[in-house]
Amino acid sequence: MREVNPMDTNRAVSWELYINAPMPMVTIFKTLDISNLIKLKSKGYKLNMLMCYCIAHAANDTDEFRFLPVDKKMIEYDKIGVNVIVSNKNGGINSCDIPFKSDLKDFNCSYLTSTEQVYQTCEDFEIKDSMIVGTSSLVKYDIDGAINMYSGIFNNPFIIWGKYKQDDDITKLQISFQFHHVQMDGMEACEFLEKIQRCIFELRD
Repeated sequence: MREVNPMDTNRAVSWELYINAPMPMVTIFKTLDISNLIKLKSKGYKLNMLMCYCIAHAANDTDEFRFLPVDKKMIEYDKIGVNVIVSNKNGGINSCDIPFKSDLKDFNCSYLTSTEQVYQTCEDFEIKDSMIVGTSSLVKYDIDGAINMYSGIFNNPFIIWGKYKQDDDITKLQISFQFHHVQMDGMEACEFLEKIQRCIFELRD
């Protein structure tokens, strides 16, 4: 990771427009077909892990995710990771970053190892050198979406989802995707969501 001149990136126009905006975050809602992930879940994979893999895979394949405004500076990252919220053994919650790995089994191993560590230690696990996509899975609850609070501290993209729904032979999951307008525009955000869907369709064990 390194600081770069935002005017030398393809986000120069958006930097000028939105870096000082009081509310620079945008939220897009989308319904995904996760039927293929349910099939993989039946083989022993955790659904949350599968979702995180597809999200990280799509982010890794999207140029805009390499840049993030941090403290009014533009930071360029070489690596992508995903964050999950872990319920720890004491009944609280902690944050856990997981680096993206293109091989599903490698990513699964990293996911299980890191989340178990956080569960046992009740301590956050943070990766400092990666652009992290935040996630929150509220799987016990039937929600249509959520708009996250903008604190001015956490500018990272963030995806929230709740309980999936069965519609005939299709399993559907509604997600909310929040992103900083300096990082990407609506078109890039929608293309990212389409990449998640394609990854879900194409994912194989």
